[in-house]
Amino acid sequence: MKTPDWIATCPSPAYVLEEAKLRANLEVLRRVQAEAGCKIILALKGFSMWSAFPMVRQYLPGCTASSLYELKLSAEEFKGENHIYSAAFREDEFDEICSMAEHIVFNSVAQWQQFGAKALAAGISCGIRVNPGIAEVETDLYNPCFSGSRLGVRPEHLAGTDLSGMEGLHAHALCENLAASSVRLIDAFEKKFADHIPKLKWVNFGGGHLMTHKDYDVDLLIRRISDFREKWGVEVYLEPGGAVAWRTGELVTSVLDIVPTDGLPVAILDISATAHMPDVLEQPYRPIITGSGQPTEKAFTYRLGGTSCLAGDVIGDYSFNKELRPGSRLVFEDMIHYTMVKTTMFNGVRHPDIAILRESGEIEVVRRFTYEDFRNRLS
Repeated sequence: MKTPDWIATCPSPAYVLEEAKLRANLEVLRRVQAEAGCKIILALKGFSMWSAFPMVRQYLPGCTASSLYELKLSAEEFKGENHIYSAAFREDEFDEICSMAEHIVFNSVAQWQQFGAKALAAGISCGIRVNPGIAEVETDLYNPCFSGSRLGVRPEHLAGTDLSGMEGLHAHALCENLAASSVRLIDAFEKKFADHIPKLKWVNFGGGHLMTHKDYDVDLLIRRISDFREKWGVEVYLEPGGAVAWRTGELVTSVLDIVPTDGLPVAILDISATAHMPDVLEQPYRPIITGSGQPTEKAFTYRLGGTSCLAGDVIGDYSFNKELRPGSRLVFEDMIHYTMVKTTMFNGVRHPDIAILRESGEIEVVRRFTYEDFRNRLS
């Protein structure tokens, strides 16, 4: 496969969003909204690249935030509907949240009792997050419904609660799941919270619906949401982060050095797994590199390492058709969602630029990080 010309000319390291791929994903979301009669809002926890908001707002009506700062980003840069959910709201931030939010979702009955009256007085549509208790995500780190989860109210703990004034329920139980999981979530919600639905104006089925994956049955989702809306007469929201930016861009890196060891030679890259691709170490997972293979599958096998001082800053073992040398470019695929939002400046390692490959074919660098960015995070 021929390497695109822009790979050689873009800065390194750099996250590069491909505008055409983002638009293709958004077209899928437009179709779901139109045919299912639901609203899809952007979950900033997965994709908060605000330089792309001018395109995203052509397709989606608003954003959902998980903190005051994300809410401010939505209000200032997206300028659409402003939703917020948090595992717990702070007293000293709540007035400012009320000045911007249109929907607030509480994580517990106690938080609803503490803040609900103030939110209602501000004219905000309020909801509570519920836990449908389904097991659709294998890794507990990303599973909102694992045993003992702090996220959402279980049905038995909602019974007998005064929900006067509350207009919605929010059920988030997925993480990059396909359509069968989306349907099981709606089925479980309908079964376990049916007594509450007739009193609601809206239901939010959260994120994790990977509608833009090639194997996702979009028609099945559309039918299930349509049936739910027709039966209950409520507005339905979905709030994906991953589906918006799924496979829309890369992390372009360069080899800095080749270090011989008592095992595989190690290629040191101009990025850090712990700082720039933290899920590689946290989950862990093995990102795809364009043109690479499994160890020994191709002629030259290397262990890929980052530039930080962390001994375990290792991305994994990969093989290539050609020998790697200082200056060789590698392209990590699907690095736009749930990657840029989690990066750090650990060790003061140079942070990748953020760039957009415009539909015209032009590469535009929209953010270049500097020493001052590193310094100003500290004191």
